[in-house]
Amino acid sequence: MAISTAQLSLYIYTGTSGSYQNSDLKYTIQKERINADDVINFEVSNLVRDYIDLTFNNDYLSKCVWVTAIANLFDENNEPFTYSNPQTNTYLALDGYGYFEDEVNPQLSTNALISSNNIYLPENTAGKLPIFAEGVGKYIIDSTTTQVTDSGNTNQKIQYITVPANSSTIQIFDTDDATLRKTITVNNVCEPKFTPYKITFVNKFGAFQDLYMFKKNIENLSVTDETFRRNIIVNNTTSYPTYAGQSARYNVNGQTTLTLNTGFIKEDMNQTIEELFLTENVWIRYENKTLPVIPKTKSLAFKTSLNDKLINYTIEFEFAFTKINSVR
Repeated sequence: MAISTAQLSLYIYTGTSGSYQNSDLKYTIQKERINADDVINFEVSNLVRDYIDLTFNNDYLSKCVWVTAIANLFDENNEPFTYSNPQTNTYLALDGYGYFEDEVNPQLSTNALISSNNIYLPENTAGKLPIFAEGVGKYIIDSTTTQVTDSGNTNQKIQYITVPANSSTIQIFDTDDATLRKTITVNNVCEPKFTPYKITFVNKFGAFQDLYMFKKNIENLSVTDETFRRNIIVNNTTSYPTYAGQSARYNVNGQTTLTLNTGFIKEDMNQTIEELFLTENVWIRYENKTLPVIPKTKSLAFKTSLNDKLINYTIEFEFAFTKINSVR
């Protein structure tokens, strides 16, 4: 008999692979085979990403989960299918994405979790770089070599290596410690005039990535309100005080926006800017606090050294909260 129905149980959990409990069962899905199709497909990515908590407070924690999928197969009589039943597979899930041209389930980077080959840091400032521990054996920053260990726990699958201040190059090697996978140039920027702002966003690999905005910055406040006209007559005297206004405001609040500039960057950074525009999660380090922001600029004209000579991007961000606290 042929397979007629499949029931998929999804266990989503943190820790080590296979360490799931009954309480980690998040979904049970059942599908029937369509006509003469040979396979039964399940789309689970949006279900899984609900359990990846992408909170950030300048702490650079590994945000990923294990997903164990157990498929039970049944025939036309709803009897368990005897061949390879149940089928169990375990995957490590990050909240990343591929592009349309990458086709179905693309394999993203298994070493350095950034697209560009450059990072920009303020002079005398250390930085963070995300790597995928499973695929990296060692990294060399200038002449200092560091071995990478992978315990198998989700809390260290994404590791954020510290880039010392005023470093120049980072080399990422495969697990064989010999195959060079990526070389990243560290550009140390001296900015004596403006205050650099650190933007952190979730990139296409599901990792936190920093992008410093070095040049001119403008802060704006837009205010919303409503008004009504009130009666200011004092009944006892049949008069009114001239210091009392007929028009009064209510539901007053404000929204702060920041217009920031990257400063001059290399064309290679276009990939990073694109991922910033496509992300759902962005934060800014502002007045010694990590605050959520939303990119308000919605269109991006890619700049090149051929067309534009020097490349600078101006991006407007909106704080993801109102000026007056309205949290209830």
